[in-house]
Amino acid sequence: MLLAEVVRTSESVAATRSRTRKTALLAELIARLAPDEVVAVIGMLVAAPRQGRLGVGWSTLRRIDAGPAETATLTVSDVDDLFSALAVTVGAGSAASREAQLTRVFARATAAERPFLMGVLMGEVRQGALESLLGDAIAAATNSPVELVRRAWMLTGSLTETARLATTGGAPELSAVGLQVMRPVKPMLAATATSVEAALGNTGEAVIDYKLDGARIQVHRDGDAIAVFTRSLKDATARLPEVVDIVRRLPAQRLILDGESLVLDDTSSRPRSFADTQSRFGAQAGREELLRPYFFDLLHVDGSDLIDEPLSVRLAELERVAGPWRVPSQRADDSQAAEQILADSLAAGHEGVVVKSLTSSYAAGRRGSGWQKVKPVRTLDLVVLAAEWGHGRRSGWLSNLHLGARDPDGTYGESNAFVMVGKTFKGMTDVMLSWQTEALQQIEVRRTPGTVWVRPELVVEIAFDAAQVSSRYPGGAALRFARVLRYREDKNPAESDTIMAVREALPGSVGR
Repeated sequence: MLLAEVVRTSESVAATRSRTRKTALLAELIARLAPDEVVAVIGMLVAAPRQGRLGVGWSTLRRIDAGPAETATLTVSDVDDLFSALAVTVGAGSAASREAQLTRVFARATAAERPFLMGVLMGEVRQGALESLLGDAIAAATNSPVELVRRAWMLTGSLTETARLATTGGAPELSAVGLQVMRPVKPMLAATATSVEAALGNTGEAVIDYKLDGARIQVHRDGDAIAVFTRSLKDATARLPEVVDIVRRLPAQRLILDGESLVLDDTSSRPRSFADTQSRFGAQAGREELLRPYFFDLLHVDGSDLIDEPLSVRLAELERVAGPWRVPSQRADDSQAAEQILADSLAAGHEGVVVKSLTSSYAAGRRGSGWQKVKPVRTLDLVVLAAEWGHGRRSGWLSNLHLGARDPDGTYGESNAFVMVGKTFKGMTDVMLSWQTEALQQIEVRRTPGTVWVRPELVVEIAFDAAQVSSRYPGGAALRFARVLRYREDKNPAESDTIMAVREALPGSVGR
């Protein structure tokens, strides 16, 4: 198949809002692929080539001076061969060799194919096609039951491998996939509930876990072999020796544990900031800070698969095997008790709670109401400093907002200026996008490639989950998971929130 056909489908998917239509477009594409093309194309569509790391960054891509070609001649196999060659190009002279290989292929790429290729290489294909949607498309294209595809995807941890199985063997091959110790499992996630009362209304008797603001871990043990995987299923074993040591002492030889890891304060034993945990989690060498594991689920123990067992059974085994290392957790069947658990979690420095049905099995992604997270919503009124032009379906609209907090004392710059505290493109309706595109251009002061800078006149109400220490912004703080609620036409910039209000949302409220 020509790469141009994949690009056209990607562009069509980006141009529609309908999930059903997106799925149909992708299914039509997958159905036309040769068996040996399926894995390569799925990898391209999710910007995760089957070959893994290719050693190509923006510094290399920006030097490519070739094309574009007028006629589409590149095939899927041509691109897949390029990725295979890049993956094994290492050692002295590898940078020049990669650049030469890329130049040869980009010289054959059309103007439409070039940005798609760059997106794949940079890990970001902007088409509005989530992996879950591709999973449904694989099922439709191969006439396989959706639930079988989802289960195989969860157990293999690989959408490309699932696509290969569905294409070559259909339902029998998918059904044959089982849980394997030392092969990471796609994790179960929690949906969002507005309150513990609402969450309990969907679950009945439940167990309520503290929601920790840490790094997700999945730990496998097979005798003396122990592996720790991240939420994205990457191997992080070498970076977490303290977790390996703890699991090695547990009374079981074969395990799959699901949990969270945190850096704790040495004196108070309260959780440190998410940034501290991330820094420690990402360290390649030993660090002073220790990551403390908190386990909240057990998927396998000594030959017994537990993923299809109700949570009550899994927790009983978890308590037996790893009781001292369990996340703080209590059972509750009424909202008053649940509210107290939420208050206790917040008082201990955590994010909130996760309400879990005791009858729920383990299923990848956010499926139904088995797990529901409840976190207090924080809001700030901030000023728009700039906006970036959107991509894909948002092309032609100013989308990604640069957010500023007021600095009345000039602590971080000029007095009464605004300090940037983050960006967001989330929470905006089409009506809002259209309005703000026109409104921001009316107060434009300058442009840089892709960005319109504006006078700080518009106030926007932003919801966010937490703040974190940041060296990227002058105020030393950045918002996490920021999303737009509304524009505050009733407020002027002098009434917006200050940088101190942002800093007070930092873990431990360190303030100035």
